[in-house]
Amino acid sequence: MSSFLLRAGEWEQVTPESAGWRFLSFGVRRGPFAADTGEVEVALVPLGGRCAVEAEGERYELGGRASVFDGLPWALYLPRETPYRVEGDAEVAICGARCERRREPVLIRPEQVEVEVRGAGNATRQINHIVKPEFPAERLLVVEVLTPAGNWSSYPPHKHDEDNPPGEVVLEETYYYRTARPEAFALQRLYSPRHGVDETVTVRDGDLMLVPFGYHTTAAAHGYDLYYLNALAGERRSMAAADDPDLAWIRSAWAGLEPDPRVPLVR
Repeated sequence: MSSFLLRAGEWEQVTPESAGWRFLSFGVRRGPFAADTGEVEVALVPLGGRCAVEAEGERYELGGRASVFDGLPWALYLPRETPYRVEGDAEVAICGARCERRREPVLIRPEQVEVEVRGAGNATRQINHIVKPEFPAERLLVVEVLTPAGNWSSYPPHKHDEDNPPGEVVLEETYYYRTARPEAFALQRLYSPRHGVDETVTVRDGDLMLVPFGYHTTAAAHGYDLYYLNALAGERRSMAAADDPDLAWIRSAWAGLEPDPRVPLVR
């Protein structure tokens, strides 16, 4: 078993201490529940169903898609030191990052989510930008990725483990996978010559991959679309990453290919 892969049903929450890094935390809970953000800024992302969140004397209504394959996301950004309560039975991803400054809550509606079609040919995928570098957060970044069946995603393989702006910054990252069918699967490769790591694993619905370093890429099995939610955190508000230099040429090859017409998968 990969030391970076947490199987569905065998994990509840990732913290900086459990992951062995500095900032990022991630969990999934079903409402109703109450919690406190503590020293962490948080983005609540309903994965399916509706919920209401009470925080800072306000009530926020979120959600509506039946599953991650049925619509664009809602999200609620909550600052550190914020008690909150989630009402309803929605399944909610809790993306968090340690921070110093306390900001204001922000409700993110589906129409505010920037949808990007990235890549071409069988490397086309849909990126839903939820918490972008321009968002008024300190360290947290959140995106959804939908990959059509048989396509490659997070391609060409890239890394963000060296501080070399503007081309690359250091980011901790989690991949949380969802599939529409229990038998569906995808392949995830994580490799780093510098760290002596090269692992390719089968990932299924509800699995979580930790990416503390190294190049990484994903492939959706034929017949089944793939969803994953990326939470990231670092010192800099940037998503800059460095491609594997042996495979970076692929980006220029996309100029001669059409995007996969199945994308965007959700609108």
